[in-house]
Amino acid sequence: MKKSLLRFLSALTVCLLLIMPLPSLAGEAQEVTVVCSFYPVRIFAQNALKDVPGVRLETLAPAGTGCLHDFQLMTGDLKKLDGALCLILNGAGMEQSFLPLLTRERANLPLVDCSAGIPLMTEGGEDNPHIWLSPFLAAAMVRNLGDGLSKLLPEHRETILNNTEAYAASLEALGEEMRAALSSFEGKNIVTFHEAFPYFADAMGLNVLASVTVEPDETPSPRLIAETVSLIQKCGGCPLFSEPGVQLDALNTIARETGCPVYELDPITDGANDPDAYVQAMWKNLNTLITALSAQAER
Repeated sequence: MKKSLLRFLSALTVCLLLIMPLPSLAGEAQEVTVVCSFYPVRIFAQNALKDVPGVRLETLAPAGTGCLHDFQLMTGDLKKLDGALCLILNGAGMEQSFLPLLTRERANLPLVDCSAGIPLMTEGGEDNPHIWLSPFLAAAMVRNLGDGLSKLLPEHRETILNNTEAYAASLEALGEEMRAALSSFEGKNIVTFHEAFPYFADAMGLNVLASVTVEPDETPSPRLIAETVSLIQKCGGCPLFSEPGVQLDALNTIARETGCPVYELDPITDGANDPDAYVQAMWKNLNTLITALSAQAER
């Protein structure tokens, strides 16, 4: 009798263990992956997803890629998207080199387009996609991003939208501070290495007189260099701006011909994995502009 009772109690205990959820697993949320097309979009996503648990951020383009003008998807890149919650795009044509393949190979993958509703500048008949370099347009991008993520993660909607609005407001305040700091240089000309900075210049009240190349990996023709030199000489000189990691041969030639010095602006396509990285890079760009434009005014 005693043995039968013990067997019954043992069997009952096993059954209860099988049907009862384990405490350590019951409250554990399943991790989801959000993939960003490239660096600046990832920084924006980091801020929108602050304090949102169970979300892992991946970046499609590897560090050092820069702008995505010629970026092509490889098998490993497509694997990053397997099971992803969404892909966050800069939009405005930045991902056009691989977007047709992506939409064919991952037709069901949700896309969050940060450029939605943003008025675009055109360069040579094509939309200029470098919208993130205006702090004001970056704020609009962040709001687009937050709206998309809040719909895909409805359980964290309030946190995401609060984060989004706080970060977007800080970017708008940053833009106002930068423009105020440059107010004495309103309308001044600058020459940039490639066509990354028209939105930035517009936000800062400056004018891009010329860009040495359309794409950062292009070698400018002697004719384009000569035309740029002529423009600079006609306007009485202006500072030249390179970018991190670019070949300076063409800019150095222009500098020699015009006597104008070369400085460096960051297009913020690579950098630290830090939510404050965009703001820090913008302050550095501001200080560079003030130095360059002050020196030009004294010439």
